[in-house]
Amino acid sequence: MKIKNVIKTFPADLVDMGGLPVRQPIPTQNTEQIDPFLLLHHAKITLPKHGIPHKMGVGPHPHRGFSPVTFVLKGGVQHRDSFGNKKDIYAGGVQWMNAGKGIVHSERPPKNIYEIGGEQEIIQLWINTQKANKMDIPFYIGLSKEEIPVVKFADGNSYAQLIAGNYHEQRGVISPNSPMLIMKFEVYPDAEIKINIPSGFNSCFYQIDGELNINGFGKTEGLNLYQFSDEGDFLKLKAFEKTQFLLLAGKPINEPLATYGPFVMNNQTEIMEAMRDYNMGKMGILIEDE
Repeated sequence: MKIKNVIKTFPADLVDMGGLPVRQPIPTQNTEQIDPFLLLHHAKITLPKHGIPHKMGVGPHPHRGFSPVTFVLKGGVQHRDSFGNKKDIYAGGVQWMNAGKGIVHSERPPKNIYEIGGEQEIIQLWINTQKANKMDIPFYIGLSKEEIPVVKFADGNSYAQLIAGNYHEQRGVISPNSPMLIMKFEVYPDAEIKINIPSGFNSCFYQIDGELNINGFGKTEGLNLYQFSDEGDFLKLKAFEKTQFLLLAGKPINEPLATYGPFVMNNQTEIMEAMRDYNMGKMGILIEDE
């Protein structure tokens, strides 16, 4: 058994997304992806005092060829899509949407957002889909905090939500099209954690807050993404304070990548086909009621 090393640090710099400032560690000008993970956005939003929830957030828009995954850290998110799904997900919950051959969805604050504090903190992760599955039928799974399996650690306080993949003898709720392991950790001061990473997986973690010490590297801080070496089998870390982070590990797809806005395909012809199909209504239509 050999420990993995940190090979690169990606600061989560602020970028402007249509007037909304979000933190984006990947992609960067020099790093297109950490295959199969394409993009990570971390947003903290304080809603205007007299806003109308169903008119805020992100309105109907399409996707094809990948899975957008939303982690709700604070507040809530209401999902609706052109396949008839509608669900509110609150703090600690996760929603996973495989866009497949095409789907239209919206993500807005739930109606009771002001009753639960009027704030949102969310992370959205884009995960690529291999070519063989890009035109699958779309699906959506919304999970409350209570529905996500938990892995507990020896200190008695630290734990991880097992969202996708298998860890030791536990299985995540989501079964992605390609092998991966996605876990959200919450670790407490002085906890020492060993995390096994499957062989052949690309791996990284996005640190949301707190301070850790990674064996062989040193102190890590919140609002940074740390990429690990291919060599090695595990991570070993110690928490200086209460810390949250997302572990992202997956078998690389190693296929050509073509992207345009909400579409992720293998070439520009497929991108043009996606645009055409959306404009023709082939991804469905989402009409939002209140």
